[in-house]
Order: sequence, then structure tokens, then C-alpha cells
Amino acid sequence: MSEGSSPRGAVERTTAVVIGAGHAGLAASHFLTERSIDHVVLERGEVANSWRHERWDSLRLLTPNALSNLPGRRYDGPDPDGYMTTDEVIALIDGFASVVRAPVRTGVAVTSLRRTDDGYAVTTDAGELHCRTVVLATGACNRPTVPAFRDAVPASVEQFTAFDYRNPEHLPEGGVLVVGASATGVQLAAELRRSGRPVTLSVGEHVRLPRTYRGQDVLWWMDASGVWDERYDEVDDLTRARRLPSPQLVGTPERATLDLNALTDIGVELVGRWGTVRNGQAAFSGGLGNTFSLADLKMRRLLGTFDEWALRRGHEGEIGPPETYAPTRVPESKRLQLDLNSGEIRAVVWATGYRPDYAWLDVPVLDEKGHLVHDGGVVDSPGLYALGLPVLRRRKSTFIHGIEDDAREVIDHLAGFLAFRR
Repeated sequence: MSEGSSPRGAVERTTAVVIGAGHAGLAASHFLTERSIDHVVLERGEVANSWRHERWDSLRLLTPNALSNLPGRRYDGPDPDGYMTTDEVIALIDGFASVVRAPVRTGVAVTSLRRTDDGYAVTTDAGELHCRTVVLATGACNRPTVPAFRDAVPASVEQFTAFDYRNPEHLPEGGVLVVGASATGVQLAAELRRSGRPVTLSVGEHVRLPRTYRGQDVLWWMDASGVWDERYDEVDDLTRARRLPSPQLVGTPERATLDLNALTDIGVELVGRWGTVRNGQAAFSGGLGNTFSLADLKMRRLLGTFDEWALRRGHEGEIGPPETYAPTRVPESKRLQLDLNSGEIRAVVWATGYRPDYAWLDVPVLDEKGHLVHDGGVVDSPGLYALGLPVLRRRKSTFIHGIEDDAREVIDHLAGFLAFRR
């Protein structure tokens, strides 16, 4: 790996530029090298930068170690059922970069990407490159998504996003309102509650899953049954699938389930979706029962899919019997308002999702909501590609082990594009 770029003011030429040196960008580099396509990988910070600087201290991967694979590298450690810590993920990606000898230039921020007559001009803070193809591997989680009414929250209440949060000691003493009940929200709510703080969790649409089912990790089932391999062009509602929240899971040595019932058991108060703030009053929706029922129904349907697969493949004798789970309990007292001026809540943690940052992209390939327009990673501009986005080519696209198939196929298309142009 190298740092820096060509001399300032000089224009360098290469066949392909990969933007981003996380696992997706490095997988692209691996397959470009396999095809002898000259390229560089540009990274604004360090390899695995987001894992180094944009994660909370206790975070672990949601996928078990046995599934934490990259192209040509399979997990062979002593704990296949464990879940990697942030430091272990950084080491995994760092090691992958070294093994594939990715031509990474760290500390190089892309400030503009624009079309030229024969490809693209990539302007960086260290000079300019011209290339025939570009792979956008900057990920889907560059900026937190926070509703506009955050500006109406009283100044006495400190606000944090999942990018800001590191540990409970990072927050002021007192009650915390966590907003969002995907994997991030439930994990932070549990950690804050176990630190002794009063915690209220605002719940909207969510995906409920048990950590294990019939003796196997639930994500083992997703992989083994083929659910994760469903292709983007086979999904009924692709737009919705790409915007689903991450499932309510946490990676712990105990392989514990962290659903809303588990949070209720440790004293987290559940309220509905936070809709607005008026005069310091936070207003929540009253539809918790319906929200819970829908999530429970979808979980049962998915587990039923696993059961059908096990029966069809003759695995019934190799795994435990089917399991059932109690419905999500609706709070007896459903709070619809919370006075943010009362001092009950001292901090808000927004776990309301993320979005890509394409402020530097000067190519008209974004829709009206700022989402990249692409067909399985083939962007709506010749020679421009993407990796690492939700359901890019398969349901597993954003997981570490999901990048291999996606990157291989996207780089195959890129190579075909170059051959056709020649």
C-alpha cells in the first residue's frame, strides 16, 4: 500500500479507479488484479476507515465468524460461532489489503468525479486522475439520517448519532431517548440501560429475529437456506428491500437474542415512532401494537421458510425441532408524549439509519431522493460501477461475506465494457 498520489498539478492516467478502501473496494481491487486491469484504490482516511473511526466501542459483527469471509480468505480460527470485535474486523480487512497487494493510496480525498470524452476525471486533494472506469465503493453508511425536527429539540438535551456515540460514559448523566429499533438502536438501548440509566426507545418499523433458531445461528439459516442468495432481479419490491432496517441482532459470546421483549425485561420503556416536537413536547405514534404484530408475522414467515428448507433437504434429524416465540409485548401504559424540558431526558441518540454521501459526484446518476441509480451495481453512466450497497446484486450484499459474488460479477461487467470499447 502507498500514500499520496501523483505530483500536484499532474494528471495521472489509469484504466480504473476504485473509490474506498473498505472490504468492498478491496474486493474490487482483488478481481481487477485477477484480470490484469491496472487501477488504483483511493481512500480518504485509512484502510477500513469507517471501522476505525465511526463505530462505538462495544460493537461486534452481526454475522458469526464462520461467515466472515473475503475473496480467497476463509475463516479458520478457533471460534466459528463467535462474532468479531471492531479491532478484529479492522485486522481482517487490513490483512486482506496486504495479501491482495491492493494499490491503495490513503489520505486521498476525492473532491469531484465528472465525465470526460473517454471516461472520467477524478479530482482529489492530491491531484487529478483520468480513467476509463470507476468503481464507487464508499458504502451506504457515510452520513447519519436524522429527521429535520431535531432542530426543535430543546438545547438542554444533548443529541448524538451512532457516529458520535462511543460508550455510556460519553453521554451526560440522566435519562436517554434512543430513536430507532434496528440493530443499532436495540444494541445502544441495551448498553445504556445496563449502565444504570433510564432508557426510552422509540420504535418504528423493524425486523425481529432470534439470535439462534433450532440450534443454529439465524444468519447460518439465511445462508444455508439460500435466502441471502436471492438476486436483486428476483425480489418482488426491490426499492423496499433496499431500505429495510437491519435486523434486531447483537453479536455476543452467549449468542443472546436482543428483541423488544428482552429490552422490556431489563427495564427499557418502549414508545411509538417519534413524529414531531412541539414546544419541547416529543410526540409519538400510538400504533405500537400494529407495528409489533407486523414484525412478529414477518419473523414467523421467515422461520417457516427455514423449516420448509430443512424438511425438503432432509435435515430434520440433524438439527433441533422447530421453535416458537412469544409475541412482542405491548406496554401496558403507552406514552404518547414526553416533555423534553422536564429534565427526564438528558440525551437523545439518533439510531435512525444512514445514507451515502455523494456530494462529490458530478455525474447525473442520482434520483430525486439522492439514491444512486444502478442495475445490480452497473450505474446509469457508461463505465461507472458501485459495490457495497444494500441488495446490490443479492440480499447479502452489504455483509462482509456477500461482497465476493457481487464484486466478481461487477468486475466481470467492467472487463466486458473495456473489451467492447477496445
